[in-house]
Amino acid sequence: MQFTTIALSALSVASALADITVHVVRVGSVNGSLAYYPNNLVAAMGDMVQFQFAPANHTVTQSTFDQPCQPISAFSNVTGIHSGFMPVSANDSMTPTYTILVNSTTPMWLYCAQGMHCQKGMTMVINENTSANATRSLANFQTLAGLAATTVEAGPSVSNGTASTVGIPESSSSASAGTDSSSSDGTAVSSGTASESAASSTGVAASSSDTATSQTTSSATSLAVPAFAGLLALSFALLI
Repeated sequence: MQFTTIALSALSVASALADITVHVVRVGSVNGSLAYYPNNLVAAMGDMVQFQFAPANHTVTQSTFDQPCQPISAFSNVTGIHSGFMPVSANDSMTPTYTILVNSTTPMWLYCAQGMHCQKGMTMVINENTSANATRSLANFQTLAGLAATTVEAGPSVSNGTASTVGIPESSSSASAGTDSSSSDGTAVSSGTASESAASSTGVAASSSDTATSQTTSSATSLAVPAFAGLLALSFALLI
């Protein structure tokens, strides 16, 4: 009976993990464009967003709507998400990633803290909500970002997300940033812990969301966790 309980518990956990949606966002592109692909993403609570970094040295950093190009922590007690700088060479065989767990549907405003990238349009939003406030749109956020005097870094440390690597996606980005649908203050925070591993150990699918000429939604995949496959195998071994 005890072994049966263990096996059923492992199956239940693995089943729940298999249902997790992972949205893939490309950060920059091989042709050097300063954008996120897509740059307007809709994600449900419990979804994960994996940022895959193209060759260059970009960040994914959270700001507020009213203070673009500056970390949210400078204006509130919210730490916010920050990938840290991700230097990538065109010759690298692995793609650095930064993955967050979405735990709120409040709009999350993001920017690249490298140089003047933010002012040049390298911004995005997760869960824009123009139905609540029509003025708080991605277009208006980008306009404000273009007027920002400086870009402020959030520090070198990774916060509220998981750093890792995956295999280089087969497709490269030459697309326009996306315009997905669905703003109030950008105070939503995602959680996680920093780590680093190869694609085989992270289990997050390395699919690219920037293959369309005009991207409207992110690609979404299922999250597979190999460690739980081992747990299932152990459970069935105990049964035998």
